[in-house]
Amino acid sequence: MSSKQSKKSKKKMVILSIAGVLILSLAAGLIFTPKGAGAFEEERAETADITTYYSFSGAVEAKNRQNIISKKEMHVEEVLVKEGDLVKKDDVLLRNSEGEEINAEIAGEVAKVYTKNNSHALKGSQLIDIVDYSNLHIKVKVDEYDLKYVAVDQQVNVTINALEKEIQGTVYAISKEATNENGISYFTAFIDFNNDKAIRIGMSAEAQVLKDNAKGVTTVPMKAVQFDNKNKPYVLKASEKGKPAKKYVKTGVNDGSTIEIKSGISLGDVVMIPDSSSEATNHAAHMQGGGSQ
Repeated sequence: MSSKQSKKSKKKMVILSIAGVLILSLAAGLIFTPKGAGAFEEERAETADITTYYSFSGAVEAKNRQNIISKKEMHVEEVLVKEGDLVKKDDVLLRNSEGEEINAEIAGEVAKVYTKNNSHALKGSQLIDIVDYSNLHIKVKVDEYDLKYVAVDQQVNVTINALEKEIQGTVYAISKEATNENGISYFTAFIDFNNDKAIRIGMSAEAQVLKDNAKGVTTVPMKAVQFDNKNKPYVLKASEKGKPAKKYVKTGVNDGSTIEIKSGISLGDVVMIPDSSSEATNHAAHMQGGGSQ
């Protein structure tokens, strides 16, 4: 073998030896690293307030609106208003060729004019729309099963979605008959609120009615609570050795992120939350020790 070939052979053996050492080191790390190590996060049971609501969707609408439609075929002689005009109740809006007048039934703003001077209108034709933009309300849908939670004179929190704005409102009426859509029956609740120039007709709204209000209760994050095969809730409480031990708890209200713990653990206790992306989640669900109710 030439000197040149010998050097190449030795170089190759060195590279293979280094690769072998790296593989052995990695394998040793996997073998001797405790299963689930670092796979838990810790949280302490804290005192907090939890408030929950029933939510209902709807939109902003005008309380008063007049859509004037021709009650007969006629010749429109003169239109006395234009879009944007403010009118009072009983103001004359137009006259026909027979000398008859059509009057405003509400005070408001002329939102739309569909006809013009010396034009022909068939029976049922749209003529003029008047809207009272100064007097708005919110209409929300209430599922028939949630109707028992809504009442006239009830205070509600309303969010105007487009404005990201929260306002206070009061339920002033509830429909006596349900409307059916796709097999679901719902009632309509009407909500009064203080006028705000930024709020416009058609904006979507979310109304919230108070459901539960638990003050100064012991809480943990929702993700700390797990359920066994009998649907009984438990948490993994840190033991003296730092390992998780199953502890059954009695839960109360929750707001989707925090849950009330009525019994099973105390204020300041540390609970261990398994990382959902690790094997520790399944391992923790079958921990030894049973726990107490």
